[in-house]
Amino acid sequence: MSAWLPTAPCTPRACVEASAAVRTRAVPRAVLRLGAVLLLLLAGIALTPFGARIQPSLIRRWCRWIVRAAGVRVRITGAAPPTGGLLLVANHISWLDVPLLAAVRPARMLAKTEVRHWPVAGALAARGGTLFIDRDRLRALPETVARIAGALREGAAVAAFPEGSTWCGRAQGTFRRAVFQAALDAGVPVQPVRIGYRLSGGTATTAPAYVGEDTLLASLWRVATTRGLIAEVEVRNPIPPGGSADRRALARAAQQPETAAPAWTRTVLVA
Repeated sequence: MSAWLPTAPCTPRACVEASAAVRTRAVPRAVLRLGAVLLLLLAGIALTPFGARIQPSLIRRWCRWIVRAAGVRVRITGAAPPTGGLLLVANHISWLDVPLLAAVRPARMLAKTEVRHWPVAGALAARGGTLFIDRDRLRALPETVARIAGALREGAAVAAFPEGSTWCGRAQGTFRRAVFQAALDAGVPVQPVRIGYRLSGGTATTAPAYVGEDTLLASLWRVATTRGLIAEVEVRNPIPPGGSADRRALARAAQQPETAAPAWTRTVLVA
């Protein structure tokens, strides 16, 4: 089994809610939504050479625009430290999770090497400083951890999905420990983030999930044709350096439920 890709039991057939029957008049709206997402991604690729001069606040807004363009409202509760080395970790449900996490704080993403070859998004990821991981090479794991720690020591934020695979949202995986070793080695805090999706009526939904043998195109279409989708992003209290004895305890602390309000609270709602 790959060190970076545990097997999740979630499949589109068993776990993912299909959109209600798509009415003919809804198809043009869905096409427009996907077109808007594509235009925003292309704009991001065009602007990546100027990345160092683009304000982080503008990058955060751009990431929210991508999610909103797909027809999904965004609610972010809490905030991350704006500067300094930081490991952002979150549960993983959908391709939407990537711009949602970047909307919390722009960061170097940790991604599988296959993402580099995705149309449009792969080029954007490569130009944006993504740390690509070959999940099938266990012997490369120490080198990967060292690369992540190096980026953190330089003051960058690094974003990761330690479950190692997407889950439907009703089921979830266990945070794997390797990436937390990088935070320990670099002496930086860990910022846990919880992502969930619901409909406007309040019911949790798996419609945005991108799991198993699902295709990216099918997931994109399902999101664009589902009405009333809301993405909820809860930024939890950061875990300070030295707050956990080892990477196992740190991974466990980052994933456990939190009842206290974040240390500083900010709520952003994009209507």
